[in-house]
Amino acid sequence: MKKFDLKNIYPHLIVFVLIIICSSLIFFYPVLQGKDLKQMDVTHAKAAAKELTDYKEKTGEISMWTNSMFSGMPAYQIMGSKGNNIFSYLLRVFRFNLPYYTIAILFTYLLGFYILMITLKFDPWLSLIGAMAFAFTSYNIIIIEVGHITKAYALGYAPIVIAGVIQIFRSKYLLGIVLTSIATGLEIVSTHPQISYYLFLIILVMVVSYFISAYKNKSIRDFFKKVALLFLSGLLGVLPNVSSLWTTYEYGKETIRGQSELTSGSREKVSSGLDEDYAFAWSYGKIETGTLLIPNFVGGSGNEALSTNSESYKVLQSNGIPNANKIIQNMPTYWGEQPFTSGPVYVGAVVCFLFILGLFLLKGPDKWWLLGATILSIVLAWGKNFSVVNDFFFYYFPLYNKFRTVAMALVIAQITIPVFGFMALKKIVDNAAKEKTQLLSALKKALIITGGLTLLFALIPNIFFDFVSSSDEQLKTSGFPDWLIAAVRVDRKSLLSSDAWRSLVFIILSAVAIWAYITGKLQKTYLYIALAVFIVFDLVPISKRYLTSSDFFPKKEVAEVYKPNQANLEILKDKDPDFRVLNLTVSTFNDASTSYFHKSIGGYHGAKLRRYQDLYDRHIRNNNMAVINMLNTKYFIVAEKDQEPVAQYNPGALGNCWFVKGYKLVNNADEEINALDSSFNPSRVAVVDKKFEQGITEVNFKDTNTANNSIKLINYTPNHLTYQSNTTNDRLAVFSEIYYEKGWNAYVDGVLKPHFRADYVLRAMIVPKGNHTIEFKFEPKSYYIGQKIDLAGSLAIVVLSVILLVQGFKKKSSVPPVS
Repeated sequence: MKKFDLKNIYPHLIVFVLIIICSSLIFFYPVLQGKDLKQMDVTHAKAAAKELTDYKEKTGEISMWTNSMFSGMPAYQIMGSKGNNIFSYLLRVFRFNLPYYTIAILFTYLLGFYILMITLKFDPWLSLIGAMAFAFTSYNIIIIEVGHITKAYALGYAPIVIAGVIQIFRSKYLLGIVLTSIATGLEIVSTHPQISYYLFLIILVMVVSYFISAYKNKSIRDFFKKVALLFLSGLLGVLPNVSSLWTTYEYGKETIRGQSELTSGSREKVSSGLDEDYAFAWSYGKIETGTLLIPNFVGGSGNEALSTNSESYKVLQSNGIPNANKIIQNMPTYWGEQPFTSGPVYVGAVVCFLFILGLFLLKGPDKWWLLGATILSIVLAWGKNFSVVNDFFFYYFPLYNKFRTVAMALVIAQITIPVFGFMALKKIVDNAAKEKTQLLSALKKALIITGGLTLLFALIPNIFFDFVSSSDEQLKTSGFPDWLIAAVRVDRKSLLSSDAWRSLVFIILSAVAIWAYITGKLQKTYLYIALAVFIVFDLVPISKRYLTSSDFFPKKEVAEVYKPNQANLEILKDKDPDFRVLNLTVSTFNDASTSYFHKSIGGYHGAKLRRYQDLYDRHIRNNNMAVINMLNTKYFIVAEKDQEPVAQYNPGALGNCWFVKGYKLVNNADEEINALDSSFNPSRVAVVDKKFEQGITEVNFKDTNTANNSIKLINYTPNHLTYQSNTTNDRLAVFSEIYYEKGWNAYVDGVLKPHFRADYVLRAMIVPKGNHTIEFKFEPKSYYIGQKIDLAGSLAIVVLSVILLVQGFKKKSSVPPVS
């Protein structure tokens, strides 16, 4: 048996320590001083989950339903349960107790990409440089700053999944299966399906490339063996996540990401997912792709800080505008095609230079899947700006139309471009002596292409662009004078020019260092140091434009981001356990703050129930009081101009439940939502789809003595509501709760009874005469059955990992000693 040498592990341990240091100090040193980021989406998530966290603190249980947003919705995507999923616990273990929202994310970026680089047979030091090139890209840091936490973790684990797939295709089956299954499980449990989907596309392109190679080499049988093992590995990663995946899939079909039951009334192609305009709203412009090489190619973000040397500052000063210094800290310099952006996707001038270098040096299937995935990434990110391809993906590619913000597809390029570029660098390092002429020729071509482009944009940017934004007209309506807009356009040109010069400098420095190494004038160690310095100084300052020390605040201040105003305090005095609030001082369907204090008509979430969105679009936003009253909207929050918000009591709210005197059958969703128009009286008539008519027609509503009939809510928790009824006849009751058949069950005196949908979104049921206890319990089969599968899958992962590791150890032990 070969003797285990600890010296082989030392470099990795050193790198591990360096990764933790980089994660802690480069961007997040204020965290070590007791501060935290104010992350917008984290703040929204905490508000959305407030009812759930309060319920857990009180009972120790996890509720799978919340009434704090959109009048009620499943909580699968808001606050899940670890349950029986082993990966939920491994996710914590692999963070090494580092701060979850900041340092641990950067640590995951670095470690994940380092594992991929090691898998590709890079030495530890070059792997560390490659990991920094990936981790410090602007988008990776921006999503931390805004609080896209699940996206960040999913992106961090993606390179490890790719590493596992590569190991399988390199016939390292033991390591490949374990690595792929565990990384896949961590990827899925990170709960960002869109990033996981893009990862799947990378693997798909990779498999196609390997298939073509296998076909040429006549090794198809071996290829399909590896694909089978890859499928098995993926399945092992999926099984412990079945509960999460099943409930998400089930819920997704009922949300705005599923197909609407309403007809459009036109012959236009209808998506089975999101509306095309909504999905493609954030499409990267073709010109905007230049940000990969030059960060301020289209002006950076929508709120960019300018210097006192800027044209905007000069014209503000010359026109006698006070506070010019303050005004230029938030200028609309972005002129790309997205509605707005927090910053560019910049992978680095050095990395782009290495990528172009790889086009002339690399061969084989790895080149083609990396290049193919990169091109696919850019094309998908263009969205509506390249409809020939993207319309096909949107309407015909499985599940693609469930996702929005297609510019996010550039995360594929963020992985493939650095890998491709560093593979080119590795070839130079390994072959400098024997392929000197070829390497120098490739270096020259790459320098001419990247250096030439950046030089052109540095010298004469106005030849190519006019720096006019489609949003400039909106600036005029918001009070920007023409002379200031003209100055902003001059600054847009200056930003492109100055960043082009910047990129050119880093390209030249990198080219000189590589040339010096190829010609024997620079040792490998110094080449590594030089490139590490160039990459860090190239990427980190750009990322720090969007995440600075000023973004950190004392933890107490971050924790108290939601403070009740006078309206909130007034409403909180009402001890009724279940009513809703409509906040008219905010954008109702993009507001989390109301959900922090009350059960809100609105909310903030990317997967609202489709029927509720229809109801909002058609009735709530148009102030249909009948609909607002049936949602038990007991209070409005209103405010006069420049006045504090106040609570306004709504006497028309219908309460938690009520008996109606009759019903109206309709044939479809169009008739159902139309029936809620101005003549609709929800207190007297329930609008019911004819598919629910069985059972209703058996009830005789004539001559019903209603004087002594009553029904009321007597106990409330988010996932269990209890009512008491007293009727002299069978009655049709409507409950001001959102209908969701994939989980809610109705019981009368403990016996399961049918209930159905009424008034487009509410629950209804026939209540038998007499005194009865009625309960609604949220009991989704997909969750409870899924939990059992999760447990079986988790046990399978543990058992199989142990078996494979033992077999691997035995195999190594059986190797005869070297004579």
